[in-house]
This record gives sequence, C-alpha cells and structure tokens, in this order.
Amino acid sequence: MMTTTDLKLQETGALPKPGPLGRLVRLIFGIATLSYVFMLWEIRGDMMLENDGIRPLVWNGILPGVFLISYIVNIGFSRAWKKWPAILSVLVMLSIAGLGFLQTGSFETPMLGRALHSWELYLFTHLGLAFVLSGLIGTPGCEMRAFHHLYSLITRKPTMEHHCPVGPLQPLDRWEASQNWMKRG
Repeated sequence: MMTTTDLKLQETGALPKPGPLGRLVRLIFGIATLSYVFMLWEIRGDMMLENDGIRPLVWNGILPGVFLISYIVNIGFSRAWKKWPAILSVLVMLSIAGLGFLQTGSFETPMLGRALHSWELYLFTHLGLAFVLSGLIGTPGCEMRAFHHLYSLITRKPTMEHHCPVGPLQPLDRWEASQNWMKRG
C-alpha cells in the first residue's frame, strides 16, 4: 500500500476498532511523543547553545515533523490539502532562516529556533494527545480522528473514520480483528 496524504474518509464502522494490543501501541506512541514535547517544553527559554547554534533537540524534530504535518492537518482537520501543509511549513522555515542570515550572517538564529520550537510544540502535542486519546477510547483507524471520535461519543452523532496511511496501526488492527479471541468479546 502506497502512503498518501490524500484524505480518504470512510463511514462510521468501516474500520475495525483497535483491540487491546492496538490500544496499548497507541498509548505507547502517545507517551513517547509527549515525552518529546516535555523535553521541548523544558528548553523553551533556552533554545540556543553557547556557540549560538540551535539545540539538537529542536533539529531532531524537523524531518519527522515535515513528514507528519500533512497527515496531521489533512486527517485531523478533515482537509484535502495534500502536501501543502508540509510545503508551506518548509517555505516559512526557509524564509525565517534566510531573514536571519540576512540580519546576522547565520541561519541558526533565535528567531528560527523559536519558530521551529513553536511549530514542533504544536505538531507533536497534537499528535501525542491524539495517540493517547485514541488508545483510551479505541478510535478505529488513524489516531488523528480521535478528537472527532470523542465528539461522536459525546454527542452520539456519527463521524467519519480514516485508515492509518503510515505506520503499523492499520495492519495491527486488521490482524487483531481477525483473531478469534477478539470476535468473542
């Protein structure tokens, strides 16, 4: 299956609910993601190293963030914007880096550090909370639909589901749904 950022919403009940293992994996992913958020939060006032470079912790989130941002925005907000969230994120960060270079002669400026830090704080907080919530309430498919699923549980209004386009959750949920011990419950 090829990964795509295309929005492919499905009717309620189209995807298998995660079993205990799928829910546990979602919780573990959520806790791991939120631990990165807590580390980012701890350096919020001190993102620059003594040699005026941006802390490696901030740099560590850029590639995963650029890879994930389109999924988070498109699936989480029911938007069909394809790769535009990633493209715009990169363009904004490159613009800030360029402006910093013009002002200081260095790309690694506090302005770029704050921009990257803020972007990563939002991105990974949204993702981490979605993973934890989806593990707690058993959201079918992608964790980015967890907030929609919670709304559906509270209001009893059905909401659309979305498969997990990347990662192990979709195969794990399908496998769990095929197990006899899951069919009994």
